[in-house]
Amino acid sequence: MTKNSTELKKGLALPIMEHFYTIQGEGRHTGTAAYFIRIGGCDVGCHWCDVKESWNPDLHPVSSAKEIAKIAASHSKTIVLTGGEPLMWNLNPLTEYLKDYGCTIHIETSGAYPLSGKLDWICLSPKKTSPPKEELYACADELKIIIYNHHDFIFAEEQSEKVNKNALLYLQPEWGNQKKMTPQIIDYVMKKPKWHISLQTHKYLNIP
Repeated sequence: MTKNSTELKKGLALPIMEHFYTIQGEGRHTGTAAYFIRIGGCDVGCHWCDVKESWNPDLHPVSSAKEIAKIAASHSKTIVLTGGEPLMWNLNPLTEYLKDYGCTIHIETSGAYPLSGKLDWICLSPKKTSPPKEELYACADELKIIIYNHHDFIFAEEQSEKVNKNALLYLQPEWGNQKKMTPQIIDYVMKKPKWHISLQTHKYLNIP
C-alpha cells in the first residue's frame, strides 16, 4: 500500500477537484458566503450531473486535509463539502481540522455512503440509482430533490416520508430542464406547501 493510499484511507489526504470562495447558490443557505471544497470521486452516476469530471478520483490531486482546512478557514468560517460524493471518503480528519479553526461545516451528499465527520448542516439529495443510508434520513437538515421529469415528484414524496420530521423540504429543477420543470414545481409547491423551491442561483449570477 502506497503512502497516498494509506493517507486516503485515513482521511489525512483527499482527492480535491477544486476549492473556492463563493456564494452558496442552493437550498436553505442560498446567498450565504462560503468556502467550497469539492472532493473527487462518485459512483452514483446521475445522467444529468453537471460535474461529471468529478466522478473519477484519480483525475484529481491528492491534497493534505490539514492544508486544505487551513486554506479554507482563511477565507470563510462557513465551509461546504461537496463533490462528487464526499462521503466516499473518511471526513473525520478534515472536519476536525476545520473545527479547530472555528468553522461551521455543511455537506451536500446523496447519502449513499456512511456518515463521517463533524458536520453542522446536512443537505441530503437522494438519487434513485443509489438510495441513502438510513442514518442519513435520520439526521438530514434539508432534503433536496432534483426534478428532471414528472416521476421525480413521486420520488420526492417517497423520500419525504423517510426523512426525519424536522428536515426542510426542497424541490430543485435540473438545470438543463429548468424551463420546462420550474413552472410545474411552482404549481406543485403551491398545492403542497410543505415543499420549498430551490434554484441554482449561482448559475443565474454566473459565479462558481
